[in-house]
Amino acid sequence: MSAMRGANRRDFLKQCFTGAALLRASGTMGLLAPAQQAASAKSRVVIARDDLLRGTGSTVDSRRMLGLLDRAMQTLCDRDHANEAWSKLVRPGDKVGLKVNALGGRGLSSNLQLVEAICGRLQEAGIKASDIVVWDRDSDEMQRAGFRIAMGGNGVQCFGTDRVDYEPELVAHGSVGSRLSRILTQRSNVLINVPVLKDHDGAGVTIALKNMYGVIHNPNKYHPNGCNPYIADLNMLPEIRTRMRLTICDATTAQYEGGPAYKPEYSWRHNALIVSQDPVALDYTGWQIIERKRAEKGLKTLEAEGRAPHYIATAADAGHQLGTNGPERITVVEV
Repeated sequence: MSAMRGANRRDFLKQCFTGAALLRASGTMGLLAPAQQAASAKSRVVIARDDLLRGTGSTVDSRRMLGLLDRAMQTLCDRDHANEAWSKLVRPGDKVGLKVNALGGRGLSSNLQLVEAICGRLQEAGIKASDIVVWDRDSDEMQRAGFRIAMGGNGVQCFGTDRVDYEPELVAHGSVGSRLSRILTQRSNVLINVPVLKDHDGAGVTIALKNMYGVIHNPNKYHPNGCNPYIADLNMLPEIRTRMRLTICDATTAQYEGGPAYKPEYSWRHNALIVSQDPVALDYTGWQIIERKRAEKGLKTLEAEGRAPHYIATAADAGHQLGTNGPERITVVEV
């Protein structure tokens, strides 16, 4: 788990990114927005794996998780130290929302050790603990997933939208309007997306883009036609798009069939994180990982089952430009 250092690490990165421009600073923020990435260079997706993440048991080791997160962020941001990577993403005074996914309970929700590691690194980057909120739709779901609800005080905040409600006004891009969580609109100016890598019975996969269904009061309205174009339309809302800074996908345990509910018989320990600023490129990459696992298990492709995630291409089209789904424009780096 030792991080790459100095000249050796830079030589490694040069080999990985031959022909691809490195992301440069944009104003006070270090990384380009996804649409800018797609226009100027390949989108970068980092897959960080540690086969010893759980040691000999079933629980993720907190120390190894922190090391895995550090390696992913250092590689994504081309920095030798984790604090330098995080300082490119956030600055003191930011209010940061970590949008987790707690639907799968303890078996298939955003990993607690991962969320703890992110919160720790954010504080080291100058974010006050009380300016960090870990959230999803429902506090009870979060508790069942192992999160401890905390509201008020000087520590990291952790609760569901049910505790603060949604905005009264509808906002829309496309044919469906929704009320947005007040945690998004009033408690955060930076959004870090922490989804899970898993199958979805309608949309094909649910990873970064679909995790935003937990931001609205009426996700049921967004499920027809394999959630297409509804997932892409939702992510176009400026309240989401302007806040979205980074996606850290929890692929420590992933699911290739039977989702979105947790089905242990279709899950596997992938012991990985998938990190990118481009949620479309990340979703495309995650989709391919799920397809490879399905093939390994002798299952049909999602296309053959009539539930390929076509919303990913919609999110990349000229009308949305949320990122890229073209494999020739995605640089995947494994560490």
